[in-house]
Amino acid sequence: MKKTLKVAGFIALMLLSSAAGIWVYQSKQSDFITTDGTKYKWTSLEGNWVIINYFAPWCVPCLREMPELHSFNQNLPSNTYLFAINYDNLSKKELAKMLQKHNITLPVIQANKDTQLPMEKPPYLPATFIIGPDGEIKDTIMGEVSGAMLRARIQTLQTL
Repeated sequence: MKKTLKVAGFIALMLLSSAAGIWVYQSKQSDFITTDGTKYKWTSLEGNWVIINYFAPWCVPCLREMPELHSFNQNLPSNTYLFAINYDNLSKKELAKMLQKHNITLPVIQANKDTQLPMEKPPYLPATFIIGPDGEIKDTIMGEVSGAMLRARIQTLQTL
């Protein structure tokens, strides 16, 4: 009887430890991380509009649209997030240096092998994707964008 209680207690302890480990592991997982260290899961963004803009420092139209994106980011429509993502695979240090050089202060996704996005990498730049509250891509804009264009496009998509 004593041995049975010990075995049952050991099994219960193992199950509890496993459950705690799984919970901790899952709570530390993210779909993407921004350069400031903020972790995001797509499930936490559901119900919001998410704009992802691919750019690169060698892309002149990308750099030309950055001031517009900065301005738009300062006055985002309600329930809207804006993220930029560098097209090239740069190390964290290289990316930080490039962002500083071009004075890019938008939330920038640190792309790596674990980054999970609802779209494939675009064939050319600039490229902007608008993801709806349901997590589905609602629009793809290939080419330069402005804040006014993005605001108008989200308003149109909200009425569809």
